[in-house]
Amino acid sequence: VDKDGRSLCGEEFCPLYRCMVTDKASSAPVIVIGHTKTGERKPMAVYVAPIHDDSGRVIGGIETFLDFSETFSDLERAKRIQTLSLDHNLPQDSRFSFSPFYLPYDMIGGDYFAIRRLDDDHYGFLLADVMGHGVAAALYTMHLSSLWSRYYHLLRQPAEFASVLNGELGMVVKDESFATAVCGILNAAERSMRIVSAGGPPLLLVRADGRAEQITAHGLPFGMIDNVDYDEIGFSCAAGDRLLMFTDGAVEICNADGRMLGTEGLLGILRSQGYPEKQIVLKRLHEALLKYSNGMRLDDDLTLLEVRFS
Repeated sequence: VDKDGRSLCGEEFCPLYRCMVTDKASSAPVIVIGHTKTGERKPMAVYVAPIHDDSGRVIGGIETFLDFSETFSDLERAKRIQTLSLDHNLPQDSRFSFSPFYLPYDMIGGDYFAIRRLDDDHYGFLLADVMGHGVAAALYTMHLSSLWSRYYHLLRQPAEFASVLNGELGMVVKDESFATAVCGILNAAERSMRIVSAGGPPLLLVRADGRAEQITAHGLPFGMIDNVDYDEIGFSCAAGDRLLMFTDGAVEICNADGRMLGTEGLLGILRSQGYPEKQIVLKRLHEALLKYSNGMRLDDDLTLLEVRFS
């Protein structure tokens, strides 16, 4: 199985099979968990590469396994610490529901989301995507988490929250790191939302009758430059509507011809899987995105946050 517990015996996720059908060698190790004869779990880093004949045709592949036990143990501890730092206590409200879908590129990821009740009718939220992935990005999300805990109450005015968060990140993180994000406030009584974008992808609003609208806002990513004024936009929803927020790992995926999937492409995949009548199944969505990419694996963390209005 892989780090997320998926079986690697089928064609969808087997590293060796993927490298042969895509004619691509692994650029980073795939972490897999095997079992010894005694039943002990054995983490391994797997590297794969295709084998070609004289004409350049793929005729097989080679797979190299390296012991990953020591590093894996450290990453497992880091994952537990990161998980504890995330504000993932989803609110219980009969008027709407939040559903997160999260699949990190590595054992620890650079995507972050948080939701918090502000009062009986208002909820603040943040979905952020830190540049890169791995340990450095994960540490950045933990700093985001501390800032969220300190400033989430400012989301009554999303533009103010965004400006403060941007300034705080700019003071602490002095290198070229940054985070794209969307944040805002949901009014459950009115089924309305006010949001601010900090360089993130558009939002998808799928109406109860199936019509889809892109909600586009503009703003600089957090942490790039100081003293940024952000603009907020508002929109109304209705019973049965679905709002999808996602990081760019869900849409910035190129196929073999170099064509980017984009927001419309993501919606097309979801519709082919029965959305919005059927709920999103992360495993099926991941398989479809991987198939579109024609790659060994997706190149980024994958996070979606759905709001469903009752």
